[in-house]
Amino acid sequence: MSQLAQKPEDRRQDTGWRATALWLLAAAVLLWLVLVLIGQLLGDQWSRSALVRWDVSVDRELAANRSHPWNVVTSVCSFLAETITVITIGLLAFVALRLRLKRWREPLFLAVAVIGEVTIFVSTTMLVDRDRPPVPRLDSAPPTSSFPSGHTAASIALYGGLAVLAWRLGARVWLRNLALALAVLAPVLVATSRLYRGMHYPSDVAGGLLLACCWLAVTSALVLGRRSSPHHRPA
Repeated sequence: MSQLAQKPEDRRQDTGWRATALWLLAAAVLLWLVLVLIGQLLGDQWSRSALVRWDVSVDRELAANRSHPWNVVTSVCSFLAETITVITIGLLAFVALRLRLKRWREPLFLAVAVIGEVTIFVSTTMLVDRDRPPVPRLDSAPPTSSFPSGHTAASIALYGGLAVLAWRLGARVWLRNLALALAVLAPVLVATSRLYRGMHYPSDVAGGLLLACCWLAVTSALVLGRRSSPHHRPA
């Protein structure tokens, strides 16, 4: 349909979504720059600081007190935010939301929250060069910087995004409470497991927390908080 043939409310809707996309892009770039700056400081100027020494001491303490049962438990907890897990749950939720609601706003919010988090994370690791903690690792290390923790960020973006939707859509009380509990517990379990398994420093986990919480807040405000035209319901 040509722009001239569109109804005025449709043109306003299209313009609104373009503005939303631009604001999302600006927020992503700003967050990326902040994370790159912090990562560079941790890997260079602050490498001998008290903060980094504390980082190392936490990982060494956890590595020195490992046991087989906890090795198994933390492996399962880490799986909550593995790539295959996030993709599978994200796709299933996306399809279910679209089929159930018959509109795009909520499934797009979840997609933007998860895909945007991953994009910012990967872009950050391309410019930050921080080695993994100097302890025996229980998992194979991907070829990315230790900062920030991608698993921690992914767990917040996915499970936090689902919790936001459960509350926004007025799901049943038990479902809202379950989603909220998962949004809190999953990131805590994932972050703790990544520390225990020698994959990240505490400051890496904090970086993942910063990334995902900020991005989730931005996407919630811009995608879910955006008002539709009173005469137009998103298809």
